[in-house]
Amino acid sequence: MEKSWLNLEGKSIIVTGGASGIGYATAQELLYDGAYVTVCDIAPRAPEFDVSSGKYLYVQTDVSDKKSVDNMIAKVLETFGRIDVLVNNAGINIPRLLVDEAGQQELTEEIWDKVMNVNVKGVFFCSQAAARVMIKQKSGVIINMSSESGSEGSEGQSVYAASKGAVNLLTRSWAKELGKKGIRVVGVAPGIMEATGLRTLEYESALAYTRGITVEQLRANYAKTSTIPLNRAGKLSEVANTVAFLASERSGYIHGVTINISGGKSRP
Repeated sequence: MEKSWLNLEGKSIIVTGGASGIGYATAQELLYDGAYVTVCDIAPRAPEFDVSSGKYLYVQTDVSDKKSVDNMIAKVLETFGRIDVLVNNAGINIPRLLVDEAGQQELTEEIWDKVMNVNVKGVFFCSQAAARVMIKQKSGVIINMSSESGSEGSEGQSVYAASKGAVNLLTRSWAKELGKKGIRVVGVAPGIMEATGLRTLEYESALAYTRGITVEQLRANYAKTSTIPLNRAGKLSEVANTVAFLASERSGYIHGVTINISGGKSRP
């Protein structure tokens, strides 16, 4: 196969949470680039991709469960023999208020643990398991999916924002540990993105409630782009393209940073 500019052909790349949203777009882009992509997700059914180039493996995985992660890593090694890139994309967001006097949408220990287990512990489990392999290879890339809210905060989404802030600092810390072993660690932080199937009525209703507005007003606010210097929402493909670049040797000196993909809205 003729090599492309990114030279991702034949690279073994894991994308967690790849059954939908940004993860799905990222996995498809990497397949277009000729990579051998393992998609792992909690979804029981494997999503369909265009596999005209590259190779595709699906492993149902709960990233918050270490045994499930270890099983996924074993299947990747059995199938592709190595791990060149890990994209930690799996995440959940459950809007809640710190204090809700009406008692409808207040943050509980159960919600706190659920979000942190997926968004932080899941990143830890997957990164540790993949890094063990990468250290033996003396090469690899770990890409952590953060969010604009991880540095800006977000009304009604405090635990989600806190989890992404933690991911930002894990990225910086692991970069200092793993760089000397030939492993790059980077992050990407999307801002306001185009709507996906993950923006459910349940999610929108909860978020609208925490902000004291209606679902219709929330949707109207999404449509407003006056706070975004590029004057539009981001495309999933633009996040996917950034991840593909960071996964490649073309970004070989980018390390220990989280890159904002927010149309200029986020502060660096």
